[in-house]
Amino acid sequence: MGAMGLRVAFLAAECEPWAKTGGLADVVDALARALGRLGDEFVEAPVDVFLPRYRGVPEPSPASIIGERSLPVPDPRARSGSSDVTIIDVVADGYRLRLVDHPAAFDREGYYGDAAGDYADNAWRFGLFCRSALETLRTEGRPVDVLHTHDWHTGPAAIFRDARYGDDPLVSGAALVHTLHNLAYHGWTPRDRLDQLGLRPGDGVVPAKAAGVDLLLAGIERAEIVNTVSPTYAAEILTPEFGMGLEGALRARGDRFIGILNGLDTDLWDPATDEDIAAPYSREDRTGKAKCRADLLTRIGFDPADTGPVVGLIGRLDPQKGFDLLAAATPAIIELGGRVVVLGSGQPSLADPFRKLATAQPRQVSLLERFDRAMARRIYAGVDFFTMPSRFEPCGQGQMIALRYGSPPIVHRTGGLADTVVDETSNSRQGTGFVFDQPTAAALTEACERAFALRETGGAGWDGLLDRGMLVDFDWTTGSAPRYVEAYRRAVAIRGVAAAR
Repeated sequence: MGAMGLRVAFLAAECEPWAKTGGLADVVDALARALGRLGDEFVEAPVDVFLPRYRGVPEPSPASIIGERSLPVPDPRARSGSSDVTIIDVVADGYRLRLVDHPAAFDREGYYGDAAGDYADNAWRFGLFCRSALETLRTEGRPVDVLHTHDWHTGPAAIFRDARYGDDPLVSGAALVHTLHNLAYHGWTPRDRLDQLGLRPGDGVVPAKAAGVDLLLAGIERAEIVNTVSPTYAAEILTPEFGMGLEGALRARGDRFIGILNGLDTDLWDPATDEDIAAPYSREDRTGKAKCRADLLTRIGFDPADTGPVVGLIGRLDPQKGFDLLAAATPAIIELGGRVVVLGSGQPSLADPFRKLATAQPRQVSLLERFDRAMARRIYAGVDFFTMPSRFEPCGQGQMIALRYGSPPIVHRTGGLADTVVDETSNSRQGTGFVFDQPTAAALTEACERAFALRETGGAGWDGLLDRGMLVDFDWTTGSAPRYVEAYRRAVAIRGVAAAR
């Protein structure tokens, strides 16, 4: 442990607002900031966040750059055995961002691939990223207590810590906490690409007859503590239905595999201070929400005078998110007097049904096929209900934002959605939203029917629902960050016992 609190270094492929495709970026940014706020007796501030310097990363302002140095990093593709990598240290919002700059690896059109698919050398790219972070920490000469790695992209760090830094106390002594945000992507590196990581079958790291290396699995097996981002999802992925082939490895970790519910950055998401919405409002005074509703409906071509319920969905156009369920349910929702607005980008085929619906009924259905931060905020503030019909959902952030913005969520009972939304129908005057049990259009429609009925009735029942939802505290600093500190301390203790043997 450092002189005061734990010295923690994050390794992640995404971090908001620098590089984002999904929720991973939000978690890395918000958790790093929250840990820095806890006090030096817990975690040494600021936390380090290593991130690849992709082409799309915004240029840091000169005033925010506090250091820049080049260092040789072992590189299996370099003739000399190493490549020069530049580390650019930037003062970010509550943490130190450490951009790993190597144009051959990261100056590309996409983070992980392009229109043709995933980059064939992703193992090399993220292997070099991880090795660069470890070399930076090693050459600085200050012990790091915890390496907090995220998803498959940082699996190489676990391999390298054990296989390449065993005799280096600064790196090998670091405990590893590996967080699983998305089990769908494993970073599978087949046998004929192992050289991208400087590995080969029979080298003492990879078994002689191995077909390849699963980088997500490597992180799971080598970390002192493994966690995912909600307690319910942690239980679900111990089963074949949700485990994506990793359930056996996760079960084998026993009590070293835990679920820690993600938080919400309540400064970033606050309808009282949100500059993108038409009017501020709060739990104490919700009058501004009506202006936000009128503004949203006007912008998307709906009749703002129509009091019928408006249901919103924001997310990545991916089968996981249940866009197809909402598309199938939309005609029935319209029959109930409702309207639907969808904001998202991703698989065009998932947008097709909404495109047809919006073309046929533009006053009832709106499709905004793009990534738009400001419009997302207007939807959270302007809709009457926010739906997340996800087939599985490790945690989810949309439902937390919707609650804070007074837009009751309608969600499928899975993963973090089950942990964060209390069904009002089965918990009368105690609920915060509406929950359905089966991932079907019929179940979603039935939940919408229940939600619309309570809104139509109005009065104390409806006001109480909004009040309870806006009261829920998901703040990272009070909830999730202290749980991570507990996990870090456990990991450090486990690593210390192992080193003493």
